[in-house]
Amino acid sequence: MQPQQSFWLRSRKAIYEIIEVGRGDHYHSRLFDGFLVALILANVAAFCAETVPEIDLAYGPWLANFERLSVSIFTVEYLLRVWTSVEVPFLARMSPLRARWVYMTRPLQIVDLLAVLPFYLGTIAGLDLRVLRAFRLLRLLKLTRYSPAVHTLARVLWNERRALTGASLLLLIVLLIASSGMYFIEGAVQPDKLGSVPLAAYWAMTTLTTVGYGDVAPLTALGKLWAMATMVCGLCVLALPVAIVSTGFAQEVGRRDFVVTWAMMSRVPIFADLDASQVTEVLPLMHALHVPPNVELISPGSPGTAMYFIASGHVRQYTETGVCDRRTGDYFGVVAFLDGSPNTSRAVSVTRCRLLKLYREDFQRLEAMSPAIGRQIRSTAERRRAEREASAGSQPMQRSLEREPED
Repeated sequence: MQPQQSFWLRSRKAIYEIIEVGRGDHYHSRLFDGFLVALILANVAAFCAETVPEIDLAYGPWLANFERLSVSIFTVEYLLRVWTSVEVPFLARMSPLRARWVYMTRPLQIVDLLAVLPFYLGTIAGLDLRVLRAFRLLRLLKLTRYSPAVHTLARVLWNERRALTGASLLLLIVLLIASSGMYFIEGAVQPDKLGSVPLAAYWAMTTLTTVGYGDVAPLTALGKLWAMATMVCGLCVLALPVAIVSTGFAQEVGRRDFVVTWAMMSRVPIFADLDASQVTEVLPLMHALHVPPNVELISPGSPGTAMYFIASGHVRQYTETGVCDRRTGDYFGVVAFLDGSPNTSRAVSVTRCRLLKLYREDFQRLEAMSPAIGRQIRSTAERRRAEREASAGSQPMQRSLEREPED
């Protein structure tokens, strides 16, 4: 029984490494991700092809069989992700049932479920497949799992939610003023089109967005003047959310190269004691970097404004005490980071690395959210500082001992 249980545990961990952790780092992981991306795109193409009567008539059975095969693969993928979710360190302390439930309620897992659920509803419940067919486009959302840009855009929308809410409120105010003004100006002239504020709101929205379908147009001189003012206001109001999103996106892309995921943080043992809610709060503080071999990450004399956590890879650090090899799960640059002093060491990537970068201004927020992590980082800094001072103190003594025979 024990060997069989060990086999299943090893299998679960190996599958978890392929589908969640090793993304882009291992051959099997790249093969798995590439196959799923190709299958998603093929499903979208098949959906579009089915809407062409000639193609549907000639290849309908083939497309139906491809749909069944795709649903089977997506179902197996979903079940494997749920099965291996107990390997996520942030869920490991929960019971297996609760850990899997928390994992299943994450947005990406909900998308995975919705990608296959309509097929089973149509087959088992006997619902109209033509109505459910449109839900197959949800499979396109599965691509967000493999697109850092989409994650970055979602992060920008969340970070700028207050500014976007203010811009939306301003648009609502302008919409109400424009529709009310047109109702009072032309409500009596065109009662069927502008005889109420809700009816006039349709005209106001098409005018504010400068779409102007032309099915509703002012007839009086005052109405045309009001329409001109509405168009100008629309240009100004709608430019606000565009500017907010574009500026936030540019800043986000400029300060991070890749999105930080649960899988990346799970490779660092110091974060293993965090629960799911704490991880969600810590994620925005981290800045992910993918670096090739032989890249200098820290140079002597550079300001210690950030420290690095190694999600995967091998970094060699040249310090005053010698050469230190930092591998997956370790972190470096912590002494100068906490002291606010220049770095005295040099760190170079030995292999391809995935790193999490934490800036000093974000460290205080991390300490507030998880004091245990803050204490562990500070204790590591104290230990490494003591080692550096001990080494610096022993060097003069060593030199004096070496000179004694000459005296």
